[in-house]
Amino acid sequence: MKKLFVSLMCLVIFLPNLALVAAPIPTGYDFIPIQEEMQIAQPVVATHGMVSSQEALASQVGLDILKQGGNAVDAAVAVGFALAVTLPRAGNIGGGGFMIVHLQDGNKNIAINYREKAPAKASKDMFLNDKGDVDYAKVSGSYSASGVPGTVAGLVDAQQKYGKLKLSQVIAPAIKLAEDGIPVSYDLNQSLITAKPWLQKSPEAMKIFYHKDGSAYAVGEILKQPELANSLKLIAKQGKKAFYEGEIAQKIADSMAKNGGLITLQDLKNYNVEEMKPLKGTYRGYTIYSMPPPSSGGVILIELLNILENFPLADYGNNSAKTINLMSNAMSYAYNDRNSDLGDPDFVKMDLAKFLSKKYAKQIAQKITTDKHIPSKDISTVDPEDREKLQTTQFSVVDKDGNMVSNTYTLNYSYGNGIVVPGTGILLNNEMDDFAAKVGVANVFGLVQGEANTVAPNKRPLSSMTPTIVLDKDGKPFLATGSPGGSRIITTTLQVILNIIDYNMNLQSAVNNPRIHSQLWPEEIGVEQGISVDTINLLKKMGNTVTPYAAMGAAESVMSDGQYVYGAADPRRGNALAISY
Repeated sequence: MKKLFVSLMCLVIFLPNLALVAAPIPTGYDFIPIQEEMQIAQPVVATHGMVSSQEALASQVGLDILKQGGNAVDAAVAVGFALAVTLPRAGNIGGGGFMIVHLQDGNKNIAINYREKAPAKASKDMFLNDKGDVDYAKVSGSYSASGVPGTVAGLVDAQQKYGKLKLSQVIAPAIKLAEDGIPVSYDLNQSLITAKPWLQKSPEAMKIFYHKDGSAYAVGEILKQPELANSLKLIAKQGKKAFYEGEIAQKIADSMAKNGGLITLQDLKNYNVEEMKPLKGTYRGYTIYSMPPPSSGGVILIELLNILENFPLADYGNNSAKTINLMSNAMSYAYNDRNSDLGDPDFVKMDLAKFLSKKYAKQIAQKITTDKHIPSKDISTVDPEDREKLQTTQFSVVDKDGNMVSNTYTLNYSYGNGIVVPGTGILLNNEMDDFAAKVGVANVFGLVQGEANTVAPNKRPLSSMTPTIVLDKDGKPFLATGSPGGSRIITTTLQVILNIIDYNMNLQSAVNNPRIHSQLWPEEIGVEQGISVDTINLLKKMGNTVTPYAAMGAAESVMSDGQYVYGAADPRRGNALAISY
């Protein structure tokens, strides 16, 4: 009987005309297709809230906070603290970042800048050796590589001002994860194995993340972080003062003083979060909100969208040679602006109106050809070495009321400078590398920068982080996205937006779609697997150098259409999760 049923079903599926004759659709019924929307990938769909992050346990924490009555800001802050436990290579309380918030009540859009700051003792040439060359060990792996951390102040300020719950309730899940321990995932295990040469200079890091014999925690073993749990308890009880003026601050300052670092108690006490007006742009009727400087992300994202708006991308086709060559040329012009003109607005005068204007973008668009590579030397004369690395982490949240948060934060390198402050469980950042240690020489992300981003006391380094919120044509919250990936953050975020608006992809397909990247120097187009050999050959005929990349970015994203909320975890990161209720 079962075999007969299967056979009959196959007959209906493969012989639809015959099936219609045998069983016509009753009068008054519309034809209902087997599946209304078929794409290669499907997002998570729900009617209430959605959380997407790079680590599954942290995503669950965010969802639990939403279920407890918290809003998107509460959930995002909970995720931020949880990632410090579950994703130690990038999640942090010893780093910094940026947050974009959309609040439905009053239709407010807010940018929160909690980027690290250079200590008061920092100086322009502090990372140059006796020969005047960059000392890469000092700028990346020493105590002096750390900027004054901003994460705790940023997350706490956001939650206290825009959240609904008590701070202690929001941090409680992270404390529990650190205290009870987390099962080590394959992703974390592999990360720790790879990072051991970087972390072994820090006895505290080795004590936390490795067994006594030096082996990394195996998959399934429980990793406990009691000192980090204690630090989180202090923050939950005392707020940000615990980190910037209390016991934690004293331990950071003492450790710095003993090891040649520059951060003092006064630096920590003086740290401030800046609430800013987000940059605003438009693209084919949609409204874009992203971070202003010291993030370069929002400026360059909007500049690129303005340039590309002059071309019929949908007609050119997704990831066609014509489209990729066009995008690469546009990226070269935009990254030249990034490297030469952008910096901390408290120190550098910038003509942001110019870079954000449709007129300026049209002038660039008129220089761009779709069938020929524009040599980098025709745009800029500086030729750097390339030292690209990929870190940082992104998470996005939407709640049942339509409030949205997009947050990107980082330690810079994987595991920052590789040093844990004794007695705290806190990994330190090495964000001083994001300054131009020497004008015209590439930083770790292959970015060459000018005087605008040189080291100065209390200055925030330029960043590529691009947390972004998009409103639909009716001004309603539509998309929250962003990515890790160093200089590739901007282009990853760009392509998610293009995939949805120009190519009508659903959220998961937009996130999964193969990516490309170009940044003027090195003079190449990076392409992910999935860009065809034929397309690559056409790009080469146009004069491009094409370099295969394993993967780029991790665009943990959420979306809303007013009826449903959608979530996409980027498959490029093994333990990412979009989760809903």
